[in-house]
Amino acid sequence: MHTIEPFYRWRKYYISENDFKSPFFGRIYSQTECSNTIYNYYIHPQWDEFGSETLYLKILFADYNLGFVVIELLGEWNDTLYNDIMYLKRDVIDPFIKKGITKFALNGENVLNYHSSDDSYYEEWFQDIEQGWIAGLNFRGFVLTEFLNSGIGNYILFNPKDEEFNWRIMSPVQVSQKIDDFLNKRLGY
Repeated sequence: MHTIEPFYRWRKYYISENDFKSPFFGRIYSQTECSNTIYNYYIHPQWDEFGSETLYLKILFADYNLGFVVIELLGEWNDTLYNDIMYLKRDVIDPFIKKGITKFALNGENVLNYHSSDDSYYEEWFQDIEQGWIAGLNFRGFVLTEFLNSGIGNYILFNPKDEEFNWRIMSPVQVSQKIDDFLNKRLGY
């Protein structure tokens, strides 16, 4: 787990610890010392903790003019035992919404499991961004199935499990545009 680093190629566009609007503004990271763990496995020191015991994240990009943010996730998303969605919503999402962000791309390639609870925080998030969207990108097939079986697909637009969204070769603005285009196509605009 300690070798899985957050995507770093967009650091020329955005660095969350330098963004005074970011919930992670001013954080200082070790380049070598791992201190956070997921089930006793150390993780790379660049991942941000936000209250969850098993889920970490990295804000890869935020643009307040576009109202768009990209969040990469690592670990186990566990709403049943740890209420991860509550911490994510209150400590990360709400501060961004207050700054005008209404479009959220969640990269789930490194989400290893999902345990559902009720959908109230997802519903609240969805209602808070009336003119925006929440997109779940590249979640593993079995994790995506768990999300969809629990009804979270009513609030988060997921790319199909057999279609990889190759966001790493795009710029952040291209990612936002591609999700907008996909959503408009899906809605028939």
